[in-house]
Amino acid sequence: MQIQALSTTRVHIMIRDTSQQDAVIAPPPGHKLKRRALWVGSAVLVAALCAGLVSTWRGSEASVSASRLRIAEVTRGTLVRDASVNGRVVAAVSPTLYAKAPATVNLKVAAGDTVKKGQVLAVLESPDLADVLKRETSAYEGLKAEVARQQILSRKQKLLAQKEADTAEIDRLSAQRTLERYDSVGQLGIIAKIDYQKAKDAVQSAQIRAKHASQAALLEGEDVALAIKTKLNDLERARLSMEEAQRRVDELTVRAPVDGFIGTLNVQDRMVVAANAPLMTLVDLSKLEVEIEVPETYAADLGLGMNAEVTLPSGTATGKLSALSPEVVKSMVLARVRFDGEQPKGLRQSQRVTARLLIEEKPNVLMVARGPFVESEGGRYAYVVRDGIATRTPIRMGATSMSAVEIVSGLKQGDKVVVAGTDAFNNAQRISINQ
Repeated sequence: MQIQALSTTRVHIMIRDTSQQDAVIAPPPGHKLKRRALWVGSAVLVAALCAGLVSTWRGSEASVSASRLRIAEVTRGTLVRDASVNGRVVAAVSPTLYAKAPATVNLKVAAGDTVKKGQVLAVLESPDLADVLKRETSAYEGLKAEVARQQILSRKQKLLAQKEADTAEIDRLSAQRTLERYDSVGQLGIIAKIDYQKAKDAVQSAQIRAKHASQAALLEGEDVALAIKTKLNDLERARLSMEEAQRRVDELTVRAPVDGFIGTLNVQDRMVVAANAPLMTLVDLSKLEVEIEVPETYAADLGLGMNAEVTLPSGTATGKLSALSPEVVKSMVLARVRFDGEQPKGLRQSQRVTARLLIEEKPNVLMVARGPFVESEGGRYAYVVRDGIATRTPIRMGATSMSAVEIVSGLKQGDKVVVAGTDAFNNAQRISINQ
């Protein structure tokens, strides 16, 4: 019981504070005036700032955060006018083979097969062309025999004509000798004068017949030569017709015009096709080009030989515009870009790529980075930033590229222009920009 009583006993100890040591110090004279002036100066400064902000706010139609905008500076330099286009890798040589006549197709290859130049790809069966070739061959052989027969007849006719000429010449010589005998004895009065005159007439008659026979032989020779020439011309026409029929039959055997592989098969084996029907497409991957689609707005600026940069997975390759379509399809103009030097490695047929056409270089021009403001303002206005206020300013643009636009008038070098984010301005004249 004593222990419990001791444990519950509380002990109170009193500790004295330092109030006896504190001393009151009086402020120096004028201290309150300084504090009051400081407070008044601060209030005036805050009021001036507020007034400036209120004045600025009242002068602008809206306020936009600077973090939502992209601002660029107007500079002077060389503007490379270019255009970014899409394209795909295509084979520079990709011939499509067609059926030359209605026929049945016997395929010798399958899609994807690698073929060599001259290899048989398909054989077409056309009974009509085969019959035409037989008829033309028969006609040629018949005319060939006719020409040989005509040559024999011509020689016979020439021989007959020559025989008559020779006979007439013999008769002339005989009459001439008879007249000479009459001349030798006529002076002696042995023969009658009338017989002598008959001998002279016979000589003249023989001379006329010999002359005509000789001329007739020459004419017969010319007639025979002309007849043979006519037959030979007929034979030549028949030969050409036969060769044409043979060529058409030979074309029924479809051969590869280049080395490559079968890209597309348009027919199946033993299929009947019409004339000029596509059979297959052969692709030569050793020569690839880029087929690009250029917007119609650039069509007037395009020209063969124009430089281009093609962006590939392996890097950037350069090339030149090698072909240009004369027509516009869906507001696009098709063009071909041929690579400079060796063909880049790793290209595949129909691979999608992007290209940059280098249209023109304009040195020493005012320019600013390109942004959405070009399209949103139609290239007629730009927001120039001065002292935190973006003012809508009339401008005139010139050439454009993918990264910059030329400024013809309305801006000067060093101006700050809002190139992105103007869609929130709603064509306001002045916009306050909050930092």
